[in-house]
Amino acid sequence: MSKATRLHSDLSRLGRETEMFLATTASLSDDELAAPSLCDGWRRADVVAHLASNGRALVRLVDWAVTGQEQAPYASAEARNQEIAALAALPREELVGKAREAASYFAEQAQRLSGELAVEEVHLHGKRIPVTSIVALRNAEVVVHHHDLDTAWTIEEADPDSLLDALEAAVRTMRAKGAPGMTLVTEERDEWVIGDGALRVASDREGLLEWLARGSGDNVEADGPLPVLPAW
Repeated sequence: MSKATRLHSDLSRLGRETEMFLATTASLSDDELAAPSLCDGWRRADVVAHLASNGRALVRLVDWAVTGQEQAPYASAEARNQEIAALAALPREELVGKAREAASYFAEQAQRLSGELAVEEVHLHGKRIPVTSIVALRNAEVVVHHHDLDTAWTIEEADPDSLLDALEAAVRTMRAKGAPGMTLVTEERDEWVIGDGALRVASDREGLLEWLARGSGDNVEADGPLPVLPAW
């Protein structure tokens, strides 16, 4: 698959997942936005604010890929947290608008990845990200955090390849954070090895993602006790 074809496919899939997320977000009342999410310690408003912030932050990785000049998504962890808190405090309509604006901005700027690129990979929180996977990384964020909103939308509604994007992002995080050795297998015949691969963990893509991202092991099977995973 050519670089341009892959980018078009990734952006099309991202557009679909984003529109579903934004539709869910727009349907939430003030009280519903103030309710807890599945993301530990965050309200739904915080989750929406994070995706609004993330859409602009990941454009800095696009800048790095195109120019070769290293860019950090945020100046610091504190700056990231402050930005998310400020967005989450906005009135409902403004917050939803910021999320939509950031999504459009990322999709527009990601088109630059179809041209000449200065580097083959960028770094994010200690993880090496191939520049061809920047759009997939954003897609992973959208899918997982849509799930975090804990609404009528379910992760089964995501495109199968979007689930794959999210799983690959989760596996990258597990490796970077030194998760216990595991071999992860899905019913769709995906397989990833983390560390020494000692523990075999199996499920469908949805079940495996729910476990890796949020620790829900209800739908996974393993050869031994499931380990406690590092936070994604």
